[in-house]
Amino acid sequence: MIRSLLFAATLVGLAPLPSIAAPACADLVVVNANIRTLDEQVPRAAALATIGSRIVAVGDDVQLRPLACDSTRVIDAEGRLVLPGFNDSHVHFMTGGQGLSSVDLRDADSQQEFAARIGAFAEKRSKGAWVLRGNWDHENWTPNDLPTRQLIDGVTPDNPVFVQRLDGHMGLANSRALALAGITRDTPDPAGGEIVRDANGEPTGVLKDDAMDAVFAVIPRRSFDEDLVIAQAATDYAASLGVTSVQDMGPNRPGVYQELLRQGKLKTRIYAISPLGDYQRWVRAGIRAAFGDPMLRVGGLKGFTDGSLGSTTAWFFEPYLDNPQSTGLALEESKHHPRDVSGADGAGLQVVIHAIGDRANDEALKVFEQVARDHGERDRRFRIEHAQHLNDALIRRFADGGVIASMQPYHAIDDGRWAHKRLDPARLAGTYAFRSLLDAGGRLALGTDWAVAPLDPMLTLHAAVVRETLDGEYPGGWYPEQKLTIEEAVRAYTTGSAHAEFQEHHKGTLAPGMLADFVLWSQDIFTIAPAAIADARALLTVVDGRVVFEAK
Repeated sequence: MIRSLLFAATLVGLAPLPSIAAPACADLVVVNANIRTLDEQVPRAAALATIGSRIVAVGDDVQLRPLACDSTRVIDAEGRLVLPGFNDSHVHFMTGGQGLSSVDLRDADSQQEFAARIGAFAEKRSKGAWVLRGNWDHENWTPNDLPTRQLIDGVTPDNPVFVQRLDGHMGLANSRALALAGITRDTPDPAGGEIVRDANGEPTGVLKDDAMDAVFAVIPRRSFDEDLVIAQAATDYAASLGVTSVQDMGPNRPGVYQELLRQGKLKTRIYAISPLGDYQRWVRAGIRAAFGDPMLRVGGLKGFTDGSLGSTTAWFFEPYLDNPQSTGLALEESKHHPRDVSGADGAGLQVVIHAIGDRANDEALKVFEQVARDHGERDRRFRIEHAQHLNDALIRRFADGGVIASMQPYHAIDDGRWAHKRLDPARLAGTYAFRSLLDAGGRLALGTDWAVAPLDPMLTLHAAVVRETLDGEYPGGWYPEQKLTIEEAVRAYTTGSAHAEFQEHHKGTLAPGMLADFVLWSQDIFTIAPAAIADARALLTVVDGRVVFEAK
């Protein structure tokens, strides 16, 4: 069976029209392929053809080879798997791009290694230049004590340092950075944050959630040109991994992406999400959800309810096992969610809210439910980012309210190494509850949270299907009843993510009229052993009908 479009309709700006006649000459034809289209009408194919930015035909080699003219690029897939491009539903694109050239602390396995890497990186920086990012994880250390400023002061005498834990909800400042931020023993904890102190009441350098804002305020803002370099690195990297779309949770500068697009250098479709507190700016501009062109759109707004499990700032109903005096933190901005979500939703904007702990998810759902009652039925697509710790009642509310769970499977195999220190088995049973959400009728959109977790989609799929923690302690899977099949995971990462950004009629499947975003893979992840999924690599990435990455 062949599916094709009368392409002339698209040339004059009309909706594509079904036709039995294929276009005479394609720009790109892929043949001899194992194509999983994710399209219900033609789920499998051997060839596809594109003109401009759209797919115009899907079928077999015999049907589509005649579309190849002298100017057509013909790609022989040699029987390999072709999938729609992956759409990461939750990234921090500029942060990830910056991290590609920052100090890398993610796999530092001791405080000594942590300090040595910071010192070596600082030596290469000019005097006074900040050392940032890092993505450290104290759960890799034995003992897992938090670092202190004294650990790094001696190796960073000329540079202010603020390196963040990989979840972004806690960071370590050296003494120089604390002084620039004006943080002393007399500085009170801000609402929604904590300044960690030693036995004498002195700041240790660790700042949690809203306490980090004082340091952020004194870090020099990057120039537009510096951000262009960072964004270029991020989009190049995404293309090399088969990631063709991202939903950027910020901080971002859409103008930077716009300039890359103008220069023809943007290789990733971007939905740039803004802070929820800025909703009135978009209201004044008359912007609604998912406004823009297929490469760059705005109109989504993100709020925060709590912090993270790793920083013990996720908000729970019951205390932490390893900190019985605390149930986590409700961030200060969450007090304004009823007003801000109502205002944004009333203006036709999309709202997504970060919620980790069970109480944070409960509070976010309450706000969504009340706003939906107040404003009535419409296609609003509320989302909760992470939806990490749920129970049966919360899962049912996701499904009943049509709230999208935007989740990151890699976090499960990372946090699963140590989550039992924080939470009891009853709460852990609802951690990253992919299967329970799907079975209840909920919607899933998958992503990575890059740079918190790796951007590689194969690592995400492997985590969703296998759920084996990074330390190898759960060879059958950590809470294996929550595993997804590979097809479920791929769909959540393509069609599910497209739905989460109002783009399911444009991307997520390979069918005539859809955007020409697809990837040729080194292995067939549907047939190889699940353990081998993580090793699959992108060989060729096409975005908007252009080859944007090709493996050497």
